[in-house]
Amino acid sequence: MALTGTKKMFEKAYAGHYAIGAFNVNNMEIIQGIMEGAREKQCPVILQASEGARKYAGQEYIVSLVKTAIEQYPEIPVTLHLDHGSGFQVCKECIDGGFTSVMFDGSKYSFDENVKITKQVVEYAHAHGVVVEAELGRLAGVEDMVSVDAKDAIFTDPEEAAEFVALTGCDSLAIAIGTSHGAYKYSGDPYLDYERLEKVGKLLPNYPIVLHGASTVIQKYVQKCNEFGGKVIGAKGVPEDMLRKAATMAVCKINIDTDIRLAMTAAIRESLMTHPENFDPREYLKPAREAVKQMVIHKIDTALGCANSI
Repeated sequence: MALTGTKKMFEKAYAGHYAIGAFNVNNMEIIQGIMEGAREKQCPVILQASEGARKYAGQEYIVSLVKTAIEQYPEIPVTLHLDHGSGFQVCKECIDGGFTSVMFDGSKYSFDENVKITKQVVEYAHAHGVVVEAELGRLAGVEDMVSVDAKDAIFTDPEEAAEFVALTGCDSLAIAIGTSHGAYKYSGDPYLDYERLEKVGKLLPNYPIVLHGASTVIQKYVQKCNEFGGKVIGAKGVPEDMLRKAATMAVCKINIDTDIRLAMTAAIRESLMTHPENFDPREYLKPAREAVKQMVIHKIDTALGCANSI
């Protein structure tokens, strides 16, 4: 199976009241773990690379690794997606380089400027058979090259969302309803504005909505990191039952990065601490890869609801 866009994935997800997992990738082991999890649960998957991942691994390496993965797992529909593209040029480079989906993040701009650049990306992407995710509203938090102070966070206005989609022609829209980037999402109780999400869904019927900053920051992995020498203090994420509810509404794509990082790092720390004599990277990357797989399976079962959806 060749790389695919998200159009059919999202149509099925919307009708089936589930979401597709969009997992950030940075190296071979993460890709392998995600694909193993998707195969076990028989569901499509979105592998997404941020600008930070492109800088770390190189776009050519990422594309080649993903192409190898789809050869190894031909039954799994896979989208290769740019996460948080900062401008037209990086989106163009990814489109030209083999990505089947790109996100332009214009949330830092005015509404009019966001529309202008998003529309430019859409026109180029659609001419090359690539789908586009855009963003309206602004999530707080820090992840890779995205950093927004909590005081600057802006929830998405439903009427503006409908206008934005009509003006730009984007294929999906990331909105701000209470999630945030990184491991430190809430100082108080977790909150998602389902009423706002419902309004967006009514104004944009059958249109796929995206949640960024949606890792749960599962505490057993935080505790394991800290038990084996880490210092992840006060981290808190979005409860999985809240995400599952959003996935029964208009949300068709849920981004998950921090939970993958925590699972992988916890496994590596445990391996190095319990086997200090080991200096073979393969020996601590194998349990890390398995931890990624198990995290993906867990997310499919508890937050996404997309098992057996191929």
